[in-house]
Amino acid sequence: MKRLVEELAPGLLGCALMLAVLGYATWLETSSPELYYQAVQEDEYLEWATFWAFLLAAVASVVAGLRQRRGTGQLPWFLFGVGLFSFVVAMEEISWAQRVFGYRPPAYFLEHNFQQEFNVHNVMDTSLRKLAFRTVIIVYGIALPLVGFVPPLRRLLGRLAIVPPSVLLVPGFAASLWAYVEYPWQFSGEIVELAVGLGFLFPAVVAARELGAAPARPRIAAQALAVALAGALTLGLGVGNAAVSRTQRSASPEALEQTRQELEALRNDFFARAERRGNRLPVRCGIHKRIYTYVEQYRQRFLTRGEYASLTEQGLPEQRAEFFLDPWNYAYWIRSKCSKDREKRRDFIYSFGPNRLRDSSEWEIVDDDVGLYMLMRDPGDEDGEEPDEEPSDTEADPTV
Repeated sequence: MKRLVEELAPGLLGCALMLAVLGYATWLETSSPELYYQAVQEDEYLEWATFWAFLLAAVASVVAGLRQRRGTGQLPWFLFGVGLFSFVVAMEEISWAQRVFGYRPPAYFLEHNFQQEFNVHNVMDTSLRKLAFRTVIIVYGIALPLVGFVPPLRRLLGRLAIVPPSVLLVPGFAASLWAYVEYPWQFSGEIVELAVGLGFLFPAVVAARELGAAPARPRIAAQALAVALAGALTLGLGVGNAAVSRTQRSASPEALEQTRQELEALRNDFFARAERRGNRLPVRCGIHKRIYTYVEQYRQRFLTRGEYASLTEQGLPEQRAEFFLDPWNYAYWIRSKCSKDREKRRDFIYSFGPNRLRDSSEWEIVDDDVGLYMLMRDPGDEDGEEPDEEPSDTEADPTV
């Protein structure tokens, strides 16, 4: 019985940790929507943990492949392939370090990537990207472990140098697939990415331990411990990276003043447009988009020929002006938030500021975000502008 428990421990523990991520999201989204909203933002601990899960999976897969080559003489094409895939996903997750160093992506990505970031997956068609991600979960996380669970087929996989994940991880992958398809929470994709990242990490760690173990060495307990340590390391590095990201500053007074001037010019363009529309802002309740996306999706070309556009004559780089980027090469955003009864409303434009992180809530510009309100109306405010009666736009940015 003890031996059976030890053999099942690595897979059971890995599955439990994957399910724990999904359970944590359910609890946080229900108990504290504001904290949940902050947690799923870019460069927060969930995204950094996802990066580390895939990066560590890449390292462990390569180590396992080298040990497989040394121990069996086989070409470790599968493990090396998993390692390469994991590395690419890790770097795509942080836009190839764009958010770390704040460099400006090539114009192609600014124009065709809806997030205006240096990554390939957001250039792809959304439906194709989602199909690819679901296929990875089904093939690697569900089908392959089930095939490997059948002894004759497992021996065949072994001859082909394929190392399948434990069948005990299937419930974790299946739950992740369900969450990705059903999208039970806003930004569910961010949560699923972390769970799937752990699903790639744990088999790689077990394979590296198993292929490097001496035949007579007891290794099951060590594998379970390795899985636990890998999970703890991933989450710890995620929290640590998020903390470091929040301390990153390049808040030169010149950059801050430049940001305020550019936002003021944008606000003046919105006000000028509102005057021509009977003092109605051309913004729907519920919208939250990068201004470049807002211009392109709703054809709001007035922002490309107004006071903001004229700042190029005063030194604003043309590429920043064309794609509405702040001095840190991140997008300017527009947000309109209304209460259900539309008695309360906030409309503002903002930049993530020097730390390149979204700190603002749905209602307020806070921390080091730099922004300007265009409309603030609270219940009982008789002077507030009537909200735009067009249908609300509650679309969130798609995720992988």
